[in-house]
Amino acid sequence: MSGQKKDILLRVNLVFLGFILFAACILFSIGKVQITEGEMWRSKQQALNLRFVEIEPMRGNIYACDGSLLATSLPRYDVHVDIMAPVITNAVFNDNVDELAQALATLFGDKSQADYKQMLRQARNEKNRYFLIKRNISFDQRNQLVNFPIFNLKKNNGGLIITQLSKREKPFKELASRTVGFKVKDSSVTSVGIEGAFNDYLKGIRGKRLMQRISSSVWKPVNNENEIEPKDGSDIVTTIDINIQDVAENALLENLVLHNAKMGCAILMEVATGEIKAIANLKQNEQGVYEESYNVAIGNATEPGSTFKLASYMVAMEDGFLNPDDTIPAYGGRRKFGIETIEDSHPDGVQFKTVKDAFAHSSNVAVASAITKYYQKNPQSYVSGLKKLHLDGDLGIKLSGATYIPIKNTGDKSWSGITLPFMSMGYETLLTPMQLLTFYNAVANNGKMVAPMFVKEIRNKSQVVERFKPIILADSICSQSTIKKAKVLLEEVVKTGTAKGIKNTQYNIAGKTGTAQIASLNGYDKKAYQASFCGYFPAENPKYSCIVVIYSPNNGKIYGSEVACPVFADIAAKVYSLDVKMHKELNRMPDSLFAGFPIVKSGQANPTSKVVKTLSIPYDVQSNGWVGTNLKQVDNSTSIVPNVVGMGLSDAIYLLESFGLIVQPVGRGKVCKQSIKAGQKLERGQKIIIELI
Repeated sequence: MSGQKKDILLRVNLVFLGFILFAACILFSIGKVQITEGEMWRSKQQALNLRFVEIEPMRGNIYACDGSLLATSLPRYDVHVDIMAPVITNAVFNDNVDELAQALATLFGDKSQADYKQMLRQARNEKNRYFLIKRNISFDQRNQLVNFPIFNLKKNNGGLIITQLSKREKPFKELASRTVGFKVKDSSVTSVGIEGAFNDYLKGIRGKRLMQRISSSVWKPVNNENEIEPKDGSDIVTTIDINIQDVAENALLENLVLHNAKMGCAILMEVATGEIKAIANLKQNEQGVYEESYNVAIGNATEPGSTFKLASYMVAMEDGFLNPDDTIPAYGGRRKFGIETIEDSHPDGVQFKTVKDAFAHSSNVAVASAITKYYQKNPQSYVSGLKKLHLDGDLGIKLSGATYIPIKNTGDKSWSGITLPFMSMGYETLLTPMQLLTFYNAVANNGKMVAPMFVKEIRNKSQVVERFKPIILADSICSQSTIKKAKVLLEEVVKTGTAKGIKNTQYNIAGKTGTAQIASLNGYDKKAYQASFCGYFPAENPKYSCIVVIYSPNNGKIYGSEVACPVFADIAAKVYSLDVKMHKELNRMPDSLFAGFPIVKSGQANPTSKVVKTLSIPYDVQSNGWVGTNLKQVDNSTSIVPNVVGMGLSDAIYLLESFGLIVQPVGRGKVCKQSIKAGQKLERGQKIIIELI
């Protein structure tokens, strides 16, 4: 038995020793983890529960040339609260929760006081350290919120945790929307417009904030302050004039609707600098509504039609073959070239005496015959002449979607026996409206071609970071002799030709109409046309160039003179009324005619009488009504529209509004014109435009 006991005892001791060794191993491992590897494991645990997140900076603003906001980032805020913050004791919470709940219900209006109170108490019971109060609140709401009970405690801001966001807004909505563009977060999608092209300036520099995990998917800031503050983006000042842009878009929209057209664009460029003052792009969507969904002006390359004839004539004039007063045959308005017949839109039998006449009336046969005559033996010299005019060059436009298609050469597979005559009148060549306008602008600018310019300055706060100067693409696209001849041709179009409908007595316009069939996969669609007008004004000393292109008008009218010219005329009239420097100087009457009596604006009689009486000037006012420039009484009948021509702005507005009219003033100075003639029957609520100079 003693041997058996010894055996059992030995086994017990071995088991006991095993437990001791096992315990020692555990203690050793614990010591190793805590002492030797402790720092490593603590850092790993911290890494799982702490992280830096990037903070988006405020994106820079985009401005019109007058400082009007075209795009801006409005601050928005997500608001959370650490309901267990040390400053929020039980006493503080219980004493203020009712008042806080009422304030939140009043501010947001989405829940009742009882609902907010229940939410706050539940968050308190759950010891929620990152309780969501509200997402996407405004700056004004944020300022009210920080003054609410509990939240207004200075220490730790009453547990408030406010995260700033931003929302991009376009105050003028659709105006120049596609050119202003948008920035997308998805890197696989191209950002468009100025937002995309100047993103590196606008985006700013991201900041960093340390966040702590408080649950599986919820993180809250560790500190109230950011570890690295974000730097806001720079601002972009564009060349866009918001007033002219408004006119361009409305004039374009009105005509698109009138002619039920597919889409259209209108661009206004400053001749000397290339600054784009207005660029309207409207396209009909599936619901038939027009919107700025595509930048037609820079991306839609089509056969321009008759507006291209200017380039053809300029090549021939530069080579010494033609002059504006040379006789040119039109073959009765119809002639066969190879297997194709070219016709004019004017009646058969019409003969033009000169190149100037043929151009003014847009003869297809005349230009095709002339170019074929002089270049059929060496058509590449004609093509080379077009390229010397920089018609197909890269304009340096940074906006995405800009299209450039080279002019075809005689060696291209698509060149055929009828290419030369058809190219001469604007077919078999693809140009965007912006390319064509840049070419016409060079003619207006005495041959100097400047690149289209969309941005004037980049600013950081009030400091100018970068100022852009005009980019010269060519010092001269041709000789001055050819430029002068080209101007003669363009002026004749408006004087006696296809655009004579927009001729006016205030300023002269030069330009060219265009009407082209639109090509499709199955050839040319005889029902689909492109109507255009490209030109500049004032013709004698051009300050602005402009192009209008309308695609697929469907209400019976197709010609550039009928469809595009009215848009050009509306834009030009607005620009002229706003730009006093363009106005012709008035012939002053001899001072002797005003001896002893001053020039007086029309207005109220009382203040006028007081002034002339104080100055001891003889006057004759029969009553305390309204006076004209010669101090005669103005008809103050309330049943007819009053005459405010000659009045100052304040008096004119006061008088017209007292008659129940809605007044829209244009310009500064005294009234020179009113849209509703004086003496017409008065209709209250009518809109009346008064122009001042």
